Amino acid sequence: MTNHPLISTLKSLRGNVRGCVLTEPLWGIPFNLYAPYVSVYMLSLGLADSQIGLLTSIGLLLQVFWTAVSGAITDKFGRKRTTLVSDLISWSIPCLIWAAAQDFNYFLVAAIFNSIWRVSANSWTCLLVEDTDPKLLIDVYSLIYIAGLVAAFVSPVTGVLIDRFSLVPTMRGLYLLSFVMMTAKFLIMNNMVTETQRGVARMAETRHQPWLGMLREYPEVLRQILRMPATVFAAVLMILLNIVWTVKGTFWSILVTETLLIPAEHLVIFTFARSIVMLVFYFTVMPRLNRMDVRAPLIWGMLGLTVSQVFLIAAPPGDYAILLAVTALEAFATPAATTLVDKLVITAIDPKERARILAILYVVMIVLTSPFGWIAGQLSEWNRILPFLLMIALLCAGVALLFLSNRLVKGGLEYPAEPAQDAAQDAAQDAAQA
Repeated sequence: MTNHPLISTLKSLRGNVRGCVLTEPLWGIPFNLYAPYVSVYMLSLGLADSQIGLLTSIGLLLQVFWTAVSGAITDKFGRKRTTLVSDLISWSIPCLIWAAAQDFNYFLVAAIFNSIWRVSANSWTCLLVEDTDPKLLIDVYSLIYIAGLVAAFVSPVTGVLIDRFSLVPTMRGLYLLSFVMMTAKFLIMNNMVTETQRGVARMAETRHQPWLGMLREYPEVLRQILRMPATVFAAVLMILLNIVWTVKGTFWSILVTETLLIPAEHLVIFTFARSIVMLVFYFTVMPRLNRMDVRAPLIWGMLGLTVSQVFLIAAPPGDYAILLAVTALEAFATPAATTLVDKLVITAIDPKERARILAILYVVMIVLTSPFGWIAGQLSEWNRILPFLLMIALLCAGVALLFLSNRLVKGGLEYPAEPAQDAAQDAAQDAAQA
């Protein structure tokens, strides 16, 4: 096991990527402990399906603003400082609000603070991938996802606590635990990382540049994106998957508890099974995908997700065996879809403009995703199966695009590599500015 490619990569990590990966369990574990129960927690406090969907859409709309300015903030203040401040505001504060929540208004205020996480999503991604060998990215993203899956080994405790103390007190305790662990993560990581070379260069370039001036350059960056078919293609796949995860993350627990009649305290069974299967996939299959074109495994990943949702909505109420099989299939398909799309997005964009391109891509993604929280909420009130039919349609669209990718994207799915001489000149210029 110590010679496994993922373990070897983990042991060899240095610099910022090491700080980002090693501290990730402090965020991933508490998040994955409470995430499956968020919607049920809201229902228990008196919120309706439509209100839950509305909160999702409001949060996404607020994220549009923060995503739009995230590139400028990241360039202006640096990757390291931006990540620390925005993480503390967007996660530590909301965890305390969620722990004390009584009604819709509490969740609305928490959504306002939590929407700022889009700033750190940009700056943290830059910390993670800048100064990191692109060949390591699949392994690095696999390790990031594995960090969250470690929660599988303690998640049964959640079910025991819900069974003994009921859902609401348990969720309040989990949110308080999340506050402690996440805050520790942000502070520890900040001490382990340094500003990236690209970050130092961008801070120097934007030091005397006004905010409006930086934002006025966005149309040109957008035109640059549109001139790169690989970037557009990666963005479309990212948007489709983000809508799918938004709908699933909001309404899966509602469907399982209210339609399939699984008690809330038993949700942990399926969370545990999903995490274990995903861990097995990351350690046995994912290392082999490093040598493959991303399209084939992405097609199989999205097809697996599609079939799993078909079987989910067809499952009879109270049938644990079928629901476990569906969960296993979905868990087997998820890593191929998520990890490879993450890598595809990073490798399909211009590294010189990574912060601003990511900001624009995330803005477009959120704008197009935000209505689907409300839409899925309305669909769920009519019939709790309808949001999952929407997911199936979106996944089928992604599969179709991947089959047509050779026609849609000429010249490959990665951003053209810089000539060696130009790359060396850029490195020398960055070093001089540093």
